[in-house]
Amino acid sequence: MVLSSYGEQDAEGKLVKPGYEFDEMSKSYLVFAASGAQVTFASPNGGKLVTDKYDASKPYNEKFLANQDAVAALESTRKLSDIRSADYDAVYVVGGKGPMFDLAKDQNVKRIIQEVYEDDGIVGAVCHGPAALLDVKLGDGSHLVDGKRISAFTNEEESVFTKAWTMPFQLEDKLVEQGAVFRQDGLMLNQVSIDGRVITGQNPFSTADTARAVVKALGLENDGSLEFRDDRTIMLVERFFADRVAAMQDFTAHMDRYDPMLLAMFGVYQARYANTQAELDVALTLMQATQETIKHPMLDVAIAKGFLAKNDSRQARVVLTASNQKFPENEEISGLLESLTD
Repeated sequence: MVLSSYGEQDAEGKLVKPGYEFDEMSKSYLVFAASGAQVTFASPNGGKLVTDKYDASKPYNEKFLANQDAVAALESTRKLSDIRSADYDAVYVVGGKGPMFDLAKDQNVKRIIQEVYEDDGIVGAVCHGPAALLDVKLGDGSHLVDGKRISAFTNEEESVFTKAWTMPFQLEDKLVEQGAVFRQDGLMLNQVSIDGRVITGQNPFSTADTARAVVKALGLENDGSLEFRDDRTIMLVERFFADRVAAMQDFTAHMDRYDPMLLAMFGVYQARYANTQAELDVALTLMQATQETIKHPMLDVAIAKGFLAKNDSRQARVVLTASNQKFPENEEISGLLESLTD
Protein backbone atom coordinates (compact mmCIF):
# COMPACT_ATOMS: atom_id res chain seq x y z
CA MET A 1 0.00 0.00 0.00
CA VAL A 2 1.51 3.29 -1.15
CA LEU A 3 0.88 6.49 0.83
CA SER A 4 1.82 10.09 0.14
CA SER A 5 4.68 11.72 2.08
CA TYR A 6 3.62 15.22 1.09
CA GLY A 7 1.57 16.06 4.19
CA GLU A 8 3.01 18.66 6.56
CA GLN A 9 1.87 20.41 9.74
CA ASP A 10 3.01 23.69 11.24
CA ALA A 11 4.16 24.18 14.86
CA GLU A 12 0.53 24.41 16.01
CA GLY A 13 -0.40 21.17 14.31
CA LYS A 14 -2.33 22.83 11.49
CA LEU A 15 -2.17 21.04 8.16
CA VAL A 16 -0.21 23.24 5.74
CA LYS A 17 0.30 20.61 3.03
CA PRO A 18 -2.21 17.84 2.27
CA GLY A 19 -1.31 14.23 2.97
CA TYR A 20 -2.97 10.87 2.46
CA GLU A 21 -6.59 10.02 3.30
CA PHE A 22 -6.77 8.05 6.54
CA ASP A 23 -10.26 6.64 5.89
CA GLU A 24 -9.14 5.22 2.55
CA MET A 25 -6.08 3.70 4.15
CA SER A 26 -7.97 2.08 7.04
CA LYS A 27 -10.83 0.69 4.95
CA SER A 28 -8.43 -0.75 2.40
CA TYR A 29 -6.17 -2.23 5.06
CA LEU A 30 -9.09 -3.93 6.81
CA VAL A 31 -10.28 -5.45 3.53
CA PHE A 32 -6.79 -6.70 2.66
CA ALA A 33 -6.06 -8.02 6.15
CA ALA A 34 -9.39 -9.84 6.34
CA SER A 35 -8.51 -11.68 3.12
CA GLY A 36 -5.24 -12.92 4.59
CA ALA A 37 -3.05 -10.66 2.48
CA GLN A 38 0.24 -9.46 3.95
CA VAL A 39 0.42 -5.67 3.74
CA THR A 40 3.47 -3.41 3.56
CA PHE A 41 3.07 0.36 3.92
CA ALA A 42 5.44 2.39 1.76
CA SER A 43 5.91 6.07 0.92
CA PRO A 44 8.41 8.29 -0.90
CA ASN A 45 10.19 9.42 2.28
CA GLY A 46 9.45 6.45 4.53
CA GLY A 47 8.79 6.71 8.26
CA LYS A 48 5.82 8.35 9.94
CA LEU A 49 3.51 10.35 7.68
CA VAL A 50 1.08 13.24 8.07
CA THR A 51 -2.49 12.35 7.20
CA ASP A 52 -5.35 14.63 6.25
CA LYS A 53 -7.84 15.37 9.03
CA TYR A 54 -9.95 12.35 9.95
CA ASP A 55 -12.45 11.10 12.52
CA ALA A 56 -10.84 8.50 14.75
CA SER A 57 -14.24 7.47 16.11
CA LYS A 58 -15.47 6.06 12.79
CA PRO A 59 -15.79 2.29 13.28
CA TYR A 60 -13.26 1.34 10.62
CA ASN A 61 -10.72 3.86 11.95
CA GLU A 62 -11.30 2.66 15.50
CA LYS A 63 -10.73 -0.92 14.38
CA PHE A 64 -7.51 -0.02 12.59
CA LEU A 65 -6.19 2.06 15.49
CA ALA A 66 -6.88 -0.80 17.90
CA ASN A 67 -4.49 -3.01 15.90
CA GLN A 68 -1.09 -2.22 17.41
CA ASP A 69 0.84 -4.08 14.71
CA ALA A 70 -0.95 -2.18 11.95
CA VAL A 71 -0.37 1.16 13.66
CA ALA A 72 3.31 0.37 14.17
CA ALA A 73 3.66 -0.52 10.49
CA LEU A 74 1.91 2.70 9.46
CA GLU A 75 4.22 4.77 11.64
CA SER A 76 7.30 3.22 10.06
CA THR A 77 6.48 3.11 6.36
CA ARG A 78 9.20 1.76 4.10
CA LYS A 79 10.83 3.99 1.52
CA LEU A 80 9.64 3.31 -1.99
CA SER A 81 13.27 3.31 -3.11
CA ASP A 82 13.86 0.28 -0.86
CA ILE A 83 10.95 -1.73 -2.23
CA ARG A 84 11.80 -4.75 -4.35
CA SER A 85 8.77 -5.11 -6.60
CA ALA A 86 9.39 -8.82 -7.19
CA ASP A 87 8.41 -9.41 -3.57
CA TYR A 88 4.84 -8.21 -4.16
CA ASP A 89 1.78 -9.50 -6.01
CA ALA A 90 0.02 -6.13 -6.00
CA VAL A 91 0.62 -2.43 -5.51
CA TYR A 92 -2.26 -0.27 -4.25
CA VAL A 93 -2.17 3.53 -4.05
CA VAL A 94 -4.24 5.29 -1.39
CA GLY A 95 -5.75 8.68 -2.19
CA GLY A 96 -5.90 12.03 -0.46
CA LYS A 97 -4.71 15.29 -2.00
CA GLY A 98 -1.04 14.52 -1.28
CA PRO A 99 -0.54 12.06 -4.17
CA MET A 100 -1.22 14.87 -6.62
CA PHE A 101 1.95 16.58 -5.41
CA ASP A 102 4.43 13.76 -4.79
CA LEU A 103 3.23 10.39 -6.13
CA ALA A 104 2.26 11.97 -9.46
CA LYS A 105 5.96 12.46 -10.19
CA ASP A 106 7.73 9.98 -7.90
CA GLN A 107 9.91 7.77 -10.08
CA ASN A 108 10.15 4.96 -7.54
CA VAL A 109 6.41 4.38 -7.37
CA LYS A 110 6.27 4.44 -11.17
CA ARG A 111 9.06 1.86 -11.32
CA ILE A 112 7.21 -0.37 -8.85
CA ILE A 113 3.89 -0.05 -10.66
CA GLN A 114 5.49 -0.85 -14.01
CA GLU A 115 7.45 -3.83 -12.67
CA VAL A 116 4.53 -5.30 -10.70
CA TYR A 117 2.21 -4.95 -13.68
CA GLU A 118 4.64 -6.47 -16.19
CA ASP A 119 5.27 -9.33 -13.77
CA ASP A 120 1.54 -10.18 -14.01
CA GLY A 121 0.73 -8.42 -10.75
CA ILE A 122 -2.24 -6.24 -9.81
CA VAL A 123 -2.23 -2.43 -9.85
CA GLY A 124 -4.90 -0.69 -7.76
CA ALA A 125 -5.54 2.94 -6.85
CA VAL A 126 -8.42 4.98 -5.46
CA CYS A 127 -9.60 8.60 -5.52
CA HIS A 128 -6.47 10.76 -6.12
CA GLY A 129 -4.29 7.64 -5.93
CA PRO A 130 -4.43 7.12 -9.72
CA ALA A 131 -2.17 10.18 -9.97
CA ALA A 132 0.62 7.66 -9.36
CA LEU A 133 -0.34 5.88 -12.59
CA LEU A 134 0.48 8.94 -14.68
CA ASP A 135 3.64 8.66 -16.79
CA VAL A 136 4.05 4.95 -16.00
CA LYS A 137 5.59 3.57 -19.19
CA LEU A 138 5.49 -0.12 -20.10
CA GLY A 139 8.26 -1.99 -21.87
CA ASP A 140 6.80 -1.21 -25.28
CA GLY A 141 6.89 2.53 -24.52
CA SER A 142 3.12 2.92 -24.08
CA HIS A 143 1.48 4.51 -21.07
CA LEU A 144 0.01 2.04 -18.58
CA VAL A 145 -3.37 3.81 -18.66
CA ASP A 146 -3.53 4.08 -22.47
CA GLY A 147 -6.73 2.43 -23.67
CA LYS A 148 -7.69 1.23 -20.19
CA ARG A 149 -10.88 2.03 -18.30
CA ILE A 150 -9.80 4.20 -15.39
CA SER A 151 -11.76 5.88 -12.59
CA ALA A 152 -10.45 8.61 -10.30
CA PHE A 153 -11.55 11.79 -8.55
CA THR A 154 -13.43 13.69 -11.24
CA ASN A 155 -13.17 17.27 -12.40
CA GLU A 156 -16.67 17.86 -11.04
CA GLU A 157 -15.79 16.44 -7.63
CA GLU A 158 -12.62 18.51 -7.58
CA SER A 159 -14.56 21.71 -8.26
CA VAL A 160 -17.10 20.95 -5.54
CA PHE A 161 -14.98 19.49 -2.74
CA THR A 162 -11.41 20.73 -3.16
CA LYS A 163 -11.53 24.20 -1.62
CA ALA A 164 -8.58 24.34 0.77
CA TRP A 165 -5.84 23.44 -1.73
CA THR A 166 -4.85 24.47 -5.23
CA MET A 167 -4.26 21.30 -7.20
CA PRO A 168 -1.26 21.24 -9.58
CA PHE A 169 -3.43 19.74 -12.35
CA GLN A 170 -6.80 18.14 -13.06
CA LEU A 171 -6.40 14.40 -12.57
CA GLU A 172 -9.24 13.44 -14.91
CA ASP A 173 -7.75 15.57 -17.70
CA LYS A 174 -4.23 14.18 -17.29
CA LEU A 175 -5.43 10.59 -17.34
CA VAL A 176 -7.42 11.24 -20.52
CA GLU A 177 -4.39 12.96 -22.09
CA GLN A 178 -2.42 9.74 -21.59
CA GLY A 179 -5.11 7.66 -23.28
CA ALA A 180 -7.25 6.54 -20.35
CA VAL A 181 -10.89 5.73 -21.06
CA PHE A 182 -12.23 7.68 -18.11
CA ARG A 183 -15.24 6.16 -16.35
CA GLN A 184 -17.28 7.96 -13.69
CA ASP A 185 -20.54 7.83 -11.83
CA GLY A 186 -22.37 10.82 -10.37
CA LEU A 187 -21.04 13.17 -7.74
CA MET A 188 -19.46 11.09 -4.95
CA LEU A 189 -21.16 7.86 -6.03
CA ASN A 190 -19.36 4.52 -5.97
CA GLN A 191 -17.55 3.69 -9.23
CA VAL A 192 -14.88 1.00 -9.61
CA SER A 193 -13.29 0.31 -12.99
CA ILE A 194 -11.63 -3.05 -13.63
CA ASP A 195 -9.59 -3.37 -16.80
CA GLY A 196 -7.54 -6.53 -16.70
CA ARG A 197 -5.06 -6.14 -13.84
CA VAL A 198 -5.63 -2.40 -13.38
CA ILE A 199 -8.29 -1.61 -10.78
CA THR A 200 -9.25 1.97 -9.92
CA GLY A 201 -11.91 3.70 -7.81
CA GLN A 202 -13.47 7.13 -8.26
CA ASN A 203 -13.66 8.60 -4.75
CA PRO A 204 -13.57 7.77 -1.01
CA PHE A 205 -16.88 5.89 -1.21
CA SER A 206 -15.34 3.61 -3.86
CA THR A 207 -12.51 2.58 -1.53
CA ALA A 208 -13.79 -0.66 -0.04
CA ASP A 209 -15.04 -2.05 -3.36
CA THR A 210 -11.76 -1.13 -5.05
CA ALA A 211 -9.87 -3.04 -2.36
CA ARG A 212 -12.28 -5.97 -2.66
CA ALA A 213 -11.69 -6.09 -6.41
CA VAL A 214 -7.94 -6.24 -5.78
CA VAL A 215 -8.47 -9.11 -3.32
CA LYS A 216 -10.56 -10.99 -5.87
CA ALA A 217 -7.96 -10.41 -8.59
CA LEU A 218 -5.33 -11.87 -6.27
CA GLY A 219 -7.39 -15.04 -5.95
CA LEU A 220 -8.10 -14.46 -2.27
CA GLU A 221 -11.45 -14.60 -0.46
CA ASN A 222 -13.22 -11.43 0.60
CA ASP A 223 -14.77 -11.34 4.06
CA GLY A 224 -18.45 -10.91 3.29
CA SER A 225 -19.21 -9.73 6.82
CA LEU A 226 -16.91 -6.70 6.52
CA GLU A 227 -19.19 -3.78 5.66
CA PHE A 228 -18.99 -0.05 6.26
CA ARG A 229 -22.07 2.01 7.12
CA ASP A 230 -21.14 5.04 5.01
CA ASP A 231 -20.50 2.90 1.92
CA ARG A 232 -23.81 1.11 2.49
CA THR A 233 -25.48 4.52 2.69
CA ILE A 234 -24.03 5.64 -0.64
CA MET A 235 -25.21 2.40 -2.24
CA LEU A 236 -28.68 3.25 -0.92
CA VAL A 237 -28.40 6.64 -2.64
CA GLU A 238 -27.77 4.83 -5.92
CA ARG A 239 -30.90 2.76 -5.31
CA PHE A 240 -32.89 5.98 -4.94
CA PHE A 241 -31.96 6.76 -8.55
CA ALA A 242 -33.18 3.33 -9.69
CA ASP A 243 -36.35 2.93 -7.58
CA ARG A 244 -37.18 5.69 -5.10
CA VAL A 245 -40.17 3.86 -3.61
CA ALA A 246 -38.25 0.66 -2.82
CA ALA A 247 -35.23 2.60 -1.53
CA MET A 248 -37.43 4.70 0.76
CA GLN A 249 -39.12 1.58 2.12
CA ASP A 250 -35.72 0.06 2.88
CA PHE A 251 -34.48 3.24 4.58
CA THR A 252 -37.63 3.59 6.68
CA ALA A 253 -37.55 -0.05 7.76
CA HIS A 254 -33.80 -0.21 8.47
CA MET A 255 -32.72 3.30 9.47
CA ASP A 256 -30.10 1.88 11.85
CA ARG A 257 -28.23 0.42 8.87
CA TYR A 258 -27.71 3.82 7.27
CA ASP A 259 -26.28 7.25 8.09
CA PRO A 260 -29.08 9.86 7.92
CA MET A 261 -26.64 12.78 8.13
CA LEU A 262 -24.68 11.46 5.16
CA LEU A 263 -27.91 11.01 3.20
CA ALA A 264 -28.95 14.56 4.05
CA MET A 265 -25.58 16.03 3.09
CA PHE A 266 -25.58 14.08 -0.14
CA GLY A 267 -29.02 15.51 -0.87
CA VAL A 268 -27.81 19.06 -0.16
CA TYR A 269 -24.83 18.76 -2.51
CA GLN A 270 -26.82 16.89 -5.13
CA ALA A 271 -29.47 19.63 -5.15
CA ARG A 272 -26.85 22.37 -5.37
CA TYR A 273 -25.05 20.81 -8.32
CA ALA A 274 -27.84 18.84 -10.01
CA ASN A 275 -27.54 18.71 -13.78
CA THR A 276 -30.80 16.88 -14.44
CA GLN A 277 -34.36 16.83 -13.13
CA ALA A 278 -33.81 13.26 -11.92
CA GLU A 279 -30.83 14.33 -9.80
CA LEU A 280 -32.85 17.19 -8.29
CA ASP A 281 -35.78 14.87 -7.54
CA VAL A 282 -33.52 12.36 -5.76
CA ALA A 283 -31.87 15.19 -3.82
CA LEU A 284 -35.23 16.44 -2.58
CA THR A 285 -36.31 12.92 -1.65
CA LEU A 286 -33.14 12.37 0.39
CA MET A 287 -33.42 15.68 2.21
CA GLN A 288 -37.11 15.22 3.00
CA ALA A 289 -36.52 11.63 4.14
CA THR A 290 -33.96 12.78 6.72
CA GLN A 291 -35.56 16.09 7.71
CA GLU A 292 -37.25 14.79 10.87
CA THR A 293 -34.07 13.07 12.03
CA ILE A 294 -31.65 15.91 11.29
CA LYS A 295 -33.87 18.80 12.45
CA HIS A 296 -31.50 21.47 11.13
CA PRO A 297 -32.68 24.81 9.67
CA MET A 298 -30.15 24.73 6.86
CA LEU A 299 -31.69 21.47 5.62
CA ASP A 300 -35.05 23.22 5.42
CA VAL A 301 -33.43 26.02 3.43
CA ALA A 302 -31.86 23.52 1.04
CA ILE A 303 -35.20 21.75 0.57
CA ALA A 304 -36.96 25.05 -0.13
CA LYS A 305 -34.28 26.04 -2.64
CA GLY A 306 -34.67 22.63 -4.29
CA PHE A 307 -38.36 23.26 -4.80
CA LEU A 308 -37.59 26.73 -6.15
CA ALA A 309 -35.19 25.13 -8.64
CA LYS A 310 -38.21 23.08 -9.78
CA ASN A 311 -40.24 26.30 -10.05
CA ASP A 312 -42.48 25.08 -7.24
CA SER A 313 -42.71 28.21 -5.10
CA ARG A 314 -45.87 26.99 -3.38
CA GLN A 315 -44.18 23.94 -1.89
CA ALA A 316 -41.09 26.01 -1.03
CA ARG A 317 -43.34 28.39 0.89
CA VAL A 318 -44.95 25.46 2.76
CA VAL A 319 -41.52 24.20 3.85
CA LEU A 320 -40.30 27.64 4.89
CA THR A 321 -43.48 28.51 6.79
CA ALA A 322 -43.22 25.37 8.90
CA SER A 323 -39.48 25.91 9.37
CA ASN A 324 -40.00 29.53 10.39
CA GLN A 325 -42.24 28.34 13.21
CA LYS A 326 -39.55 25.93 14.43
CA PHE A 327 -36.64 28.33 13.95
CA PRO A 328 -38.08 31.87 14.31
CA GLU A 329 -34.63 33.39 14.89
CA ASN A 330 -33.14 32.08 11.65
CA GLU A 331 -32.74 35.10 9.38
CA GLU A 332 -32.12 33.12 6.19
CA ILE A 333 -35.40 31.24 6.57
CA SER A 334 -37.41 34.37 7.37
CA GLY A 335 -35.71 36.34 4.58
CA LEU A 336 -36.34 33.64 2.00
CA LEU A 337 -39.94 33.29 3.15
CA GLU A 338 -40.44 37.05 2.94
CA SER A 339 -39.06 37.14 -0.60
CA LEU A 340 -41.67 34.54 -1.62
CA THR A 341 -44.45 36.43 0.08
CA ASP A 342 -43.69 39.78 -1.58
